[in-house]
Amino acid sequence: MLLWASLAPLLPSPCPEYLEPSAFHRTIPSDYFQAAALARLVKHFGWTWIGAVRSDSDYGNNGMAAFLQAAKAEGICVEYSEALYRTNPRTKVRRVAEVISRSTARVVVAFIASGDMLVLLSELEGKVLAPLQWIGSEAWVTDRKMLRYRLFAGAIGFGIPRSVIPGLRDFLLDLGPAQVSHSPLLTEFWESAFNCSLGGSQTAAGRKTCDGTQNLRDLQNPYTDTFQLRISNMVYKAVYAIAQAIHSIICTDKPNAPPHCNTSIQVEPWQVMEHLRKVNFSRNGYKVSFDTNGDPVATYELVNWQVMRDGNMEFVTVGHYDASAPDGQVLIMNKNITWAGDQLQVPVSVCSESCLPGTRKAMQRGRPVCCYDCVPCAEGEISNVTDSLDCITCPADYWSNAEKDKCVPKPIEFLSFHEVLGIILAACSVTGACMAFMVAAVFYRHRDTPIVKANNSELSFLLVFSLKLCFLCSLTFIGRPSDWSCMLRHTAFGITFVLCISCVLGKTIVVLMAFRATLPGSNVMKWFGPPQQRLSVLAFTLIQVLICVLWLTISPPFPNKNMKHYKEKIILECDVGSAVGFWAVLGYIGLLSIMCFGLAFLARKLPDNFNEAKFITFSMLIFCAVWITFIPAYVSSPGKFTVAVEIFAILASSFGLIVCIFVPKCFIILFRPEQNTKKHMMGKMPSKSL
Repeated sequence: MLLWASLAPLLPSPCPEYLEPSAFHRTIPSDYFQAAALARLVKHFGWTWIGAVRSDSDYGNNGMAAFLQAAKAEGICVEYSEALYRTNPRTKVRRVAEVISRSTARVVVAFIASGDMLVLLSELEGKVLAPLQWIGSEAWVTDRKMLRYRLFAGAIGFGIPRSVIPGLRDFLLDLGPAQVSHSPLLTEFWESAFNCSLGGSQTAAGRKTCDGTQNLRDLQNPYTDTFQLRISNMVYKAVYAIAQAIHSIICTDKPNAPPHCNTSIQVEPWQVMEHLRKVNFSRNGYKVSFDTNGDPVATYELVNWQVMRDGNMEFVTVGHYDASAPDGQVLIMNKNITWAGDQLQVPVSVCSESCLPGTRKAMQRGRPVCCYDCVPCAEGEISNVTDSLDCITCPADYWSNAEKDKCVPKPIEFLSFHEVLGIILAACSVTGACMAFMVAAVFYRHRDTPIVKANNSELSFLLVFSLKLCFLCSLTFIGRPSDWSCMLRHTAFGITFVLCISCVLGKTIVVLMAFRATLPGSNVMKWFGPPQQRLSVLAFTLIQVLICVLWLTISPPFPNKNMKHYKEKIILECDVGSAVGFWAVLGYIGLLSIMCFGLAFLARKLPDNFNEAKFITFSMLIFCAVWITFIPAYVSSPGKFTVAVEIFAILASSFGLIVCIFVPKCFIILFRPEQNTKKHMMGKMPSKSL
């Protein structure tokens, strides 16, 4: 309520300077605060898709403009915003009603005057509408004339705080005919309320004369209801504010002493305005003060239209709004709220359903920001809150779960003893080692037989021992990689295989030297006897040992988490460290293998007593074929299959050597003992058994 009318008698007629905003004070908060309160209310209940209706007047247009601005800041979208005025043609009112009925928004904010609202309601009453949640401004949400419209059941909005003015009810109800007859306004009220005529009244023609028994306390109408005073209370506060300002001008208040007032002082309007800005008192349970703009603290009652047990609809205060309260206490709900229709829960009014965790919002082109699609997060990304705008990329060691709402540690993959592939390879490795042990046992048991002696028993035992190590070293490739296992697996593999190939190479050289020793005048065997054979094997092996030592010293193998090949899991593997060292080890093995294969190939057609060269040739052919195919398979195999390929190459080449070189001899020793004679071994005809 403006104080201008109260100040007007104090101002001289030509006083334009007091028409400036600094001279403007009010006890009802500006509609700007009400618009902000409505936006906060809508946001509080999670309504992001609303309709808006306003009066086509300064009140409606300015109030709705402030509301739309506040709603936009709160992330609220408006499906439609319509304006009407009570004098508009019915076609326009009907069009507004059609927009409301066809809309998908289930919440309607009406910043509209009471008279305009009545026109709209008369049009909406004949339509079948889905339950609508009406949000009202103070102009109509506390207007008792609206209570007869069941369409508004559950409506909620802000009203001016109500209050009981002390003594007002007794003052109003103590009026009698004598006091009333002195005021034409009260006379008209009296005659209308009791349907009788006061003596001498010109407005009550045809009515019976009031007999003096009429009593205002017997009436039940808005006049006697002094418990819902809202605007009247603001006028009450305005009058007291002016009175307080004048009192501070003419009276001097001293502590512990009655005020001294000089009523002869000439009060100037500027003095009243100056002291009015400093007013700060409480009256009737409400604090009265003004800010620099002349506005009071914005406080409202949150009013809900509820159907009572008797079927009547009443205003129920369900909360309060205080703009001066700390954050989190500005809007307080203190009672249960009845919603539109028979709904027991808060109505839902959104353009798009909330995006659950694991998805993100994707705006729909050409539509408001409240309208969006929910797009699942990509692999390796998550969203763990509702209505997330973006997905979060998981850390390097984590991956998104199936629901895409949590980052979980990536599974670590390596060739394990507990999986089928690891068990099969380990079983093959142990089988090969047992096979080598049995061959050694057979050879040792028959170490004095010609076939064992003729094939250089010392190199044979060393070869069987190295093959056993080759089979067992493949076990180091299975299991979780560690610093020691990574260094051991590659160096053990390289050294044992060189030892094995060195023995085969020594046996091949022995075959060739033995053949040349049978030629007349040849004395070559004395240059490649047992000491030279042992020395050659040692020399070839020491070269590989030296390569491995340099490799381990400069850049040794180490366990590495490979996260490049697979994004969703970690491959725990042994990085070779120095690629030069790794390929030097393999290259040296390959060099010895080619030398051995070449010498064995040259000796393949020697007489039958030196036919071991045939088996060495075939075994080295298998060996070289396996390792030649190993290289592309090793490079292209993913994850743990890289290790499996390497183990397979070790086992395949080891089985090739032991089967081709030793199985035929064991077969003769165990099942053809008649062929295990010196005479048979020295025979010149091709052997049918071998």
